[in-house]
Amino acid sequence: MPKTPLASRPHDHSHCVHSALSEADALCARQGLRLTALRRRVLELVWQSHKPLGAYDILGVLSEQDGRRAAPPTVYRALDFLLENGLVHRISSLNAFVGCNHPEHAHQGQFLICRECHAAIELEQKIISDAIIKSASDVGFNVEGQTVEVVGICSGCQGA
Repeated sequence: MPKTPLASRPHDHSHCVHSALSEADALCARQGLRLTALRRRVLELVWQSHKPLGAYDILGVLSEQDGRRAAPPTVYRALDFLLENGLVHRISSLNAFVGCNHPEHAHQGQFLICRECHAAIELEQKIISDAIIKSASDVGFNVEGQTVEVVGICSGCQGA
């Protein structure tokens, strides 16, 4: 029986959020980066579920729940900071963001995206990254970054 990823199982997201924020605090402290209140709040919102969240979704929550009148560029700058420092990944096909499971080391993003529940499951398979880099090199292409997005149905939705 295949192991069901955490993103596809019902669980307490507060643990995910707490761990992600603690890791972000530690990473920023080690690297001398400033994790402002807004950047931290945006990261918290991204981690509140395992579903990719767009900038305008974040803006909506900030205004509804927090009473903040944040402008889109402010949220985009916060997301850019989180992205540049490996705390979130961008899911290009959805124009949305998910928290990074392994911010302590740089890696390429590989995601399984459920078309039913919209959960995004991060994989970290070096063999996939290496195969892409080798295949690109074979045709004279220099890879500068890669994100692999695979759409399908998660185990939770298959059983429903």
